[in-house]
Amino acid sequence: MHIGLMMECDYRAGRTQREAFDEAFATAEAAEALGFDGVWLSERHFSPPGGATHVSSIGSAPLLWATAIAMRTSRLRIGTAVLLLPLGHPVRLAEEVATLDNMSQGRLDLGIGRSSFPRSYEGYNVPYEESRARFREYLDVMRLAWTQERFSYAGTFYRCQDLVLIPKPYQQPHPPLYHAATTRETFAAIGTLGLPLLVGAASMALSELPEVIAEYQTAWRAAGHPGQGEVRLRLPIYVAESMEQAQSEPEASALPYYERVRQAYLRGASTFEIAARAARAEQLATLTYADVLRTRVMFGTPHQVTERLTRLRHAVDLSGIIMEPNIGGRIPPTLILRSMRLFAQEVAPHVR
Repeated sequence: MHIGLMMECDYRAGRTQREAFDEAFATAEAAEALGFDGVWLSERHFSPPGGATHVSSIGSAPLLWATAIAMRTSRLRIGTAVLLLPLGHPVRLAEEVATLDNMSQGRLDLGIGRSSFPRSYEGYNVPYEESRARFREYLDVMRLAWTQERFSYAGTFYRCQDLVLIPKPYQQPHPPLYHAATTRETFAAIGTLGLPLLVGAASMALSELPEVIAEYQTAWRAAGHPGQGEVRLRLPIYVAESMEQAQSEPEASALPYYERVRQAYLRGASTFEIAARAARAEQLATLTYADVLRTRVMFGTPHQVTERLTRLRHAVDLSGIIMEPNIGGRIPPTLILRSMRLFAQEVAPHVR
């Protein structure tokens, strides 16, 4: 069982960029010291601090973050959750990934996706309607670059002729790949592709997970892939000594997070996948904090969080749990560190 830590690299209003960088590096170093198996870095673009949530991210370049963290740690695996493939060029990214894999001596895990939100695509002048097709070609090119001595490719969006990628990845044939899924319509498609699954629960209740993961595994088997697909779950977790602390301390951060997600779905509802986006936004519109506590997060004492995670593992065959320690980005660093410590020392040993 992989025990990971999600890092959004939060940048809160009222803090300097330098303070945000220092906090993020301190979090990664604490994760290694506390015994987490890995950290996972998000990719977020074009959201300055301020507005309703007062939180943004300095995580627009996750491979640079991963490189810096790899140089500051010795054991920790460093993952991306996720790289937005269609926003760059596949040959350039294949080179950077292979280089980082060598610099970290094989500690890189590559979570990939295309994002549920069009805003990043608008900033890069890439049509979001092309994101699925671009993603497939992008991944094809990178796999060729990593595994073939020389490679060529001719697709709708990307073309290259007789190229040699140097260096090749440290891990063979390439770093482990995990395909992100945050909405139920993507689970079966990822199973058909035969890629391990990285699940984010932002837009669904935990009770929905057994059904959608079963769809992923069914599609995996139907496509003829051996065994079953590996599933790692990103999950908001907050641990405190008492239930009152565990519920009250993250409240001011958690509720604005779901409103931010709802607004992002609304902004994209007129462009692509209209019905699905509108439905997700509608689900989140009436969400109360009591609903959040009951259906979407695991906030509690070490004993309570252990019990809930154990029940979830019995319902869903998980190979990894990635703790999201600061849902919404507004929980103070001292409280985040306390929650991480309680989770690593008093919860993780019972769910590994």
